[in-house]
Amino acid sequence: MRNRKQQNSKGNFLSRMALNDNKAGMEGLDRDKINKIIMDTSKGSRFYESELKREQQVNQRIEKMMLQKAQITEQQLKKAQTQVDKMVSELEKTCDLSRVIVHVDMDAFYAAVEMRDCPELKERPMAVGSMSMLSTSNYHARKYGVRAAMPGFIAKKLCPDLVIVPPNFNKYRAVSDEIREIFSDYDPHFQPMSLDEAYLDFTAHLEQRQSWPESSRTHRYRSQNEKQTRLHQEAEVTDLSPVLFEDSPTSSPSLPGSGGSTGGAFEVFGTSVEEAVREMRFRIEQKTTLTASAGIAPNTMLAKVCSDKNKPNGQFRLLSTRGAVMDFIQDLPVRKICGIGKVNEKMLKALGITTCSHLQQQMALLSLLFSETSWHYFMQISLGLGSTHIPRHEERKSMSTERTFKELSKPEEQFSLCRKLCEDLAEDLKKEGLKGKTVTLKLKNVNFEVKTRAQTLPYPVATAEDVFAVAKDLLKMEIENESPQPLRLRLMGNGLII
Repeated sequence: MRNRKQQNSKGNFLSRMALNDNKAGMEGLDRDKINKIIMDTSKGSRFYESELKREQQVNQRIEKMMLQKAQITEQQLKKAQTQVDKMVSELEKTCDLSRVIVHVDMDAFYAAVEMRDCPELKERPMAVGSMSMLSTSNYHARKYGVRAAMPGFIAKKLCPDLVIVPPNFNKYRAVSDEIREIFSDYDPHFQPMSLDEAYLDFTAHLEQRQSWPESSRTHRYRSQNEKQTRLHQEAEVTDLSPVLFEDSPTSSPSLPGSGGSTGGAFEVFGTSVEEAVREMRFRIEQKTTLTASAGIAPNTMLAKVCSDKNKPNGQFRLLSTRGAVMDFIQDLPVRKICGIGKVNEKMLKALGITTCSHLQQQMALLSLLFSETSWHYFMQISLGLGSTHIPRHEERKSMSTERTFKELSKPEEQFSLCRKLCEDLAEDLKKEGLKGKTVTLKLKNVNFEVKTRAQTLPYPVATAEDVFAVAKDLLKMEIENESPQPLRLRLMGNGLII
């Protein structure tokens, strides 16, 4: 009996650590082969033990949930269904299809920046990060199953020729600033989610765009790209960055106004939302030589899903009709939805729920098994509903920055990093003109345990000195709590709640 339990635990653990091939560039991989390498390489590591512990906790939650399910009566289900039907009717009335929301996601951003700056990396499988954890990987590496949030030592087993480049966040931040300048031309109040992605509301821009003359929608190619442009024309190649992303969809299907003289190549974009987004992506590529993918939809939830449809270097528009939204949602895997991670995915799968249409069919049951917050969110997903409001900068609730590293156990190095993070945070706060009263410190130790500490001040702060004054005390407290043993960290983050 005990051996069978251990065997089941091993099998379940594999399901948690198994390859997640939802990421662009990871389609059609040999899952069994990759999963075996992941398991064999992980055994005995802190990563393995941490994931095993989490897996056991999830399994316990599933067992408890299944016991609850077995005790639910038909009468309870009918009552729950009545409540669900009423709520569906109310939510349907809130459906807003009038906004045009765009989610932009740079393609393998950190890796793309490194490949741009170091051309010899372009044809090699590479990733940004360390042997402990990767931040991202290029598309050559993804063909081996290498992806973000994977320990580098596992990635090297999957792809022995993998080149791991240490991250350079100052460089990535500078490139991000260039991209954000372009975003602001389409939505001055865009919402950055990280250095490489953002939500924009194109509604007002599109209204203005309809009256724009052709000259306002004409953009020239960079002079240093003339040779590349001519090659594209001669070979009738349409992809703007074939070197970085060979299999990417077209972002520029033609050069309707291409000039033949030096520096004369240009492109005219139309007035539709597809053309406006293509223009934005074109400008990003011309300014940074990096490509972006985009999703166009009536709300943020759907826009994010759409931005992944034609990655890399592509875009996808979901029409703003109720029928189109519901057709799109029906067969969508729940794991594709932002906010549904490994834990919820496994718990839902235990109930036979793998797609958004399954959510709708089982909503009454879900309302009896999950918290009110969770099943309300599931219901919104099943109806294709999401936020249509892009918060202005002053409406942001928090801002943070964090770093992952191999191991940091010397207090002086920890305090030094904490100060650097506070300086980065203060720089971001200054750009957006924000202040906050609650300073947060996030720590992940070498056993992958995460702690978040916070302290609220009587007045708002924004400078590096003020934030660090609080953060260093929070860090000092954690160091003392571990004494006489050192505080061994692999991630640190500083934040400010606005």
